[in-house]
Amino acid sequence: MLIKDAIVMRVKNICTSRNIKYNELATRAGITPSTIYSMMSADRRDLSVITLKKVCDGLDMTITEFFDDDIFRELEQEIQ
Repeated sequence: MLIKDAIVMRVKNICTSRNIKYNELATRAGITPSTIYSMMSADRRDLSVITLKKVCDGLDMTITEFFDDDIFRELEQEIQ
């Protein structure tokens, strides 16, 4: 799994477990809903660290807590 896919999966899992809709997450994070939906899109490969930090803030967690998950332990090589 690539890092972008892992990040999307992690956000989905957290939102599902906390019953947070993407529009609500956008409001909490201080970003537009379209930014969240764009970030979650499989077509989009780039993701800003600043946007991810805002998402973490909206989830009331540190970026360290966000990445402290098994999904990030065995990522594929990004260079191809």
